[in-house]
Amino acid sequence: MVADMSYSTVSNVIDTWEEIRRTENYEEVVGTALFLKFFNLEPEAKIIFGFKDNNDLEDLAKSRRFIKHAKYFIQMIDKALGMLGPDIELLTEILLELGQKHVSYGVRPEFFPSMGRALIHAVQSILGDSRFTPDVKDSWVEVYGALSYDMIRAQKL
Repeated sequence: MVADMSYSTVSNVIDTWEEIRRTENYEEVVGTALFLKFFNLEPEAKIIFGFKDNNDLEDLAKSRRFIKHAKYFIQMIDKALGMLGPDIELLTEILLELGQKHVSYGVRPEFFPSMGRALIHAVQSILGDSRFTPDVKDSWVEVYGALSYDMIRAQKL
């Protein structure tokens, strides 16, 4: 699925990701925005990530463990986006392995759309509405859809 994306789609995502990477402390900023949105959409997912279900999101966002996890997740996104060009086949293999691994963590396929909405929210909040055009949004949705498709597919194997 990942290999089916157009050059324009991949280029839009990589170009805007490079802009995001220039944000000071981008891993923490993007990761925190992403997980706050995700936990707002899927409160029960906090438990899967090792947080108590009754944790207030504002308090949670201040915890070192939350920030560490948020940064780690963004580092994974960064690596995946870096592989969209020359290492696309290796990326697919990695995503399939990751999808299988996530089953043991309790991640369910129905969480992926919410994570996608959270990622789009985080990217838009960093880029701003003037840079996050409908074309850029469509590209991010397509890339996330392709990446998550491989992970979901692996969960069903």
